[in-house]
Amino acid sequence: MPDLIKVGMADYKVGKAPASVITYGLGSCVGIAVYDPVTKVGGLAHIMLPDSLQARAADNPAKFADTALPAMVAEIIQLGGVKTRLAAKIAGGAQMFSFANATDIMRIGERNAEAVRLVLKNLNIKLVAEDTGGNYGRTVELKLDSGIFKIKTIDKGEKDL
Repeated sequence: MPDLIKVGMADYKVGKAPASVITYGLGSCVGIAVYDPVTKVGGLAHIMLPDSLQARAADNPAKFADTALPAMVAEIIQLGGVKTRLAAKIAGGAQMFSFANATDIMRIGERNAEAVRLVLKNLNIKLVAEDTGGNYGRTVELKLDSGIFKIKTIDKGEKDL
């Protein structure tokens, strides 16, 4: 059985086939899979917040979309990935709780997903699939042998992107 590399909250990991990279319990957080289909090298980030510049403590770069993605992409390239071939798939960014007077700050899931899309665009990495929004959690796994991004939910079933 191939290695299963576990990614915690505010964390990212990279690897190569035949391993898989998995993260559990995405709510408003976003899981970002970046993959090179030729070398079968990729990574998975579990980001909690959109922007490190608005945080009081930005000591963990894996916590934020704007710092986790560039760091993870650099490690993927070190492992043999080629930047021009990298493609991304994202999931999460749910609105887990509803608030009567929801302000922009409460839309953290949506803001996370928007920030991830913007960072990917700035890095010139094509976003090829996504499963974001809703009000339910997700567990995601990037299979490095195939590039399949498996999304598991409690009530909504499973799907492959």
